[in-house]
Amino acid sequence: MILEALVPGQDIPVTVLTELASLYASQHEFFSLSGDFPDAHDIRPEQVAAALTEEMAHPGAEVLLARSAGRLVGVAITLAHHPDPTDPDPWIGLLIVDARERRKGYGRELAALVEERFRRTGRDATRLAVLDNNPQGLAFWTALGYETIGHREDRQLGRPCAVLRKALNGRT
Repeated sequence: MILEALVPGQDIPVTVLTELASLYASQHEFFSLSGDFPDAHDIRPEQVAAALTEEMAHPGAEVLLARSAGRLVGVAITLAHHPDPTDPDPWIGLLIVDARERRKGYGRELAALVEERFRRTGRDATRLAVLDNNPQGLAFWTALGYETIGHREDRQLGRPCAVLRKALNGRT
């Protein structure tokens, strides 16, 4: 698997946007839970472009495309610094795998690559939030060693979430 970062401030190439829209559309089950799109069964390229542009507008945000054998199999959105200045850890804001590629290890591999990117920049831990209505997501992340450290509403839509953290260097 290779990671390819989208460049902030540049238009997403049409071919890449088409791939991303297909990947996002395959995850209609997740997006039905999250409410990120008006109709999770009809996610359009322009909606994905707008969502990614909004994400990349945050300082330190990165959109990482995960490819295997040239195919887009996943995407991760990371944040080097949380908007809360008391939060020292980088965040994984989103990590999804094409639903047609589930159960092949791509999610675990993508998570490991994101963690390694943070580790290489000297970060000791990473955090993420899992929607309370997403037990599959919680099971995935806890299986990877993430621990629940609290509960709160997310900043974007006020959805109830569990906040998870994982030490990256064996420290807490």
